[in-house]
Amino acid sequence: MHPIKNRSSHQGVTLRSLILATILIPINCYWVIEMEVIRYSGHPVTISIFFNVVFSLLLLVVANHLIRAISPRFTLSQAELLVVYTMLSLASGIAGHDMLEILVPMLGHAFRFATPENEWTEIIQPYLPKWLVVSDSSILKGYYEGEISLYTREQLLGWASPVLWWTAFITALVFVMLCLNVLFRKRWTEQEKLSYPIIQLPLEMTNTQNSQFFRNHVLWIGFGIAAGLDILNGLNFLFPSVPTLPTRVKQYGYLLTDKPWNALGGLPISFYPFAIGLGFFIPLDLSFSCWFFYWFWKVLRMLGSMMGLRSLSGFPYMNEQASGGYVALALIALWASRRHLAQVARKVMGLPTDLDEAEEPMRYRTAVLGLLFSSVFIVAFCVRGGASIWIVIAFFGFYYAISIAIARMRAELGTPVHDLHYSGPDEILTRALGTRRLGRGTLAMFSLFWFINRAYRSHPMPHQLEGFKLAERTHMNVKRLGFAMTFAVILGSLSGFWALIDRGYRLGMEVRAPWPSLTAFGVEPWRRMGNWINAPTGTDVVDTAFMGVGLFLTILLMLLRMRFVWWPWHPAAFAISTSWGMNVIWSCLFISWLAKWTILRFGGLGTHRKASPFFLGLILGEFTVGSLWTILGIVLGIPTYGFWV
Repeated sequence: MHPIKNRSSHQGVTLRSLILATILIPINCYWVIEMEVIRYSGHPVTISIFFNVVFSLLLLVVANHLIRAISPRFTLSQAELLVVYTMLSLASGIAGHDMLEILVPMLGHAFRFATPENEWTEIIQPYLPKWLVVSDSSILKGYYEGEISLYTREQLLGWASPVLWWTAFITALVFVMLCLNVLFRKRWTEQEKLSYPIIQLPLEMTNTQNSQFFRNHVLWIGFGIAAGLDILNGLNFLFPSVPTLPTRVKQYGYLLTDKPWNALGGLPISFYPFAIGLGFFIPLDLSFSCWFFYWFWKVLRMLGSMMGLRSLSGFPYMNEQASGGYVALALIALWASRRHLAQVARKVMGLPTDLDEAEEPMRYRTAVLGLLFSSVFIVAFCVRGGASIWIVIAFFGFYYAISIAIARMRAELGTPVHDLHYSGPDEILTRALGTRRLGRGTLAMFSLFWFINRAYRSHPMPHQLEGFKLAERTHMNVKRLGFAMTFAVILGSLSGFWALIDRGYRLGMEVRAPWPSLTAFGVEPWRRMGNWINAPTGTDVVDTAFMGVGLFLTILLMLLRMRFVWWPWHPAAFAISTSWGMNVIWSCLFISWLAKWTILRFGGLGTHRKASPFFLGLILGEFTVGSLWTILGIVLGIPTYGFWV
């Protein structure tokens, strides 16, 4: 018998794990929507590891221990627990802040809020595919004003077409990512042996063979510190007389009022325990590079002000350089995997190769065919919507390049944040080609795809890859894992649509929901499209040039890193340090970097291993108490403390 096959005997995708995930996915999607849209507090899916999913996993682990004491034969295995974890992560990301929470408010906004002043009736509405949006005012009235039942034939049919079409699109979009992960998995996981720092906590929590994790006193010290801070701050939120030890980000930019210091653009400082914990598992060179490049950009802003370059709108063009940086990271990943991909190509064509695909989630030929058929569907979807076929191909070429960069970055480095605001393929193409060269149908599709391009915090591709890594670490049979992931995407999409639309009909999004669900997420793409049409542009030479600069500098940093062993600056940090998330947690990464450097410098690897449970405890403690505060607020119908931004 093949030795690897003998090891990979654990069934993670079982009937009971699928049933459990099917029950928990709608609950988690509803919980995420309640936190992020209705209360605008918590925002679990803006972090690389979702705290709602970790808390759900903790409850399953506790229940599993109780079941073991009563009836061991019904105990869930580690593989089954991790399948549920992976499925919940994918579903939560689909429903969350940077996907459906953006899409649903967009679907009717261009019709509900069209006025003679904005001229949306003339310049936008004719180019929106009716099968992808909601235009009926009687249907939109229920969503925006509430007090109308969603569960009538008229209302359900009014939403049916866009919900089903967008669910099909999202499924195809994410299935392409699944196929790409299958093609890269062996290279990144087994040959390069990337560390996958994000999976450390769920892996340790679910280790049913060795329960020492929850018996480690160091873990509970970290847990107690993080939990205690959140309990104290949560009580202070409800009862201001209770003292507080704030950990959330606070701006100190008001101290920098004189030139040139005021050009730094603020001075945010935070002490999030979970971010310090996650930062401890990041390689030292990356955590150093993250806070270094964060200040690098600020110093550039200040130097630009001193030299008069601030008159150039956007200097130092951080978003543009980040776009180029992410594309460069994808090119670097493809180049590093070129020999493996060549072997995959030989395998697909039936030529002789030593590459073994027996332990892959699907055959390489199946993955390539799945990638091609899903891509054809996506292109046909866009062309039917009115977009140019060649622009669509370029659009998704850039989109999947960014996806590969994020998945690789998470696998190798485990960065806690990777948002890429306003720097996706829609922005790349409109800057490089100009809006004048793009038809209005193409611009309309660009606008409809705002929900996958506004930011990339809850991106599905790294969660799929981490699921495969969890399977490899637990010797799981992965043949059904791809099916489980696809099922989670479909159910997560439908659950997310249901939760968002249901809350709208119950509360009235226009009246009761906080500002982001209406005036920001709904209006952003249509205001931008109106500007594109009313003020068409040609190629923006400066923006395009700085995208090229970002690409060049990222590749240069990688070449220097390969040439000099001592080179401390990681190219991935150059791209991610421009983000909103890095602005929030840079100080946490500095603390974790300093702690890890000190431990390794004076205590060595042994001390590092002993200290690791403390930092896992920081993550688990904050996620647990933070989740409990949100649940308490939902149950009692009151505002409660949110530990994250």
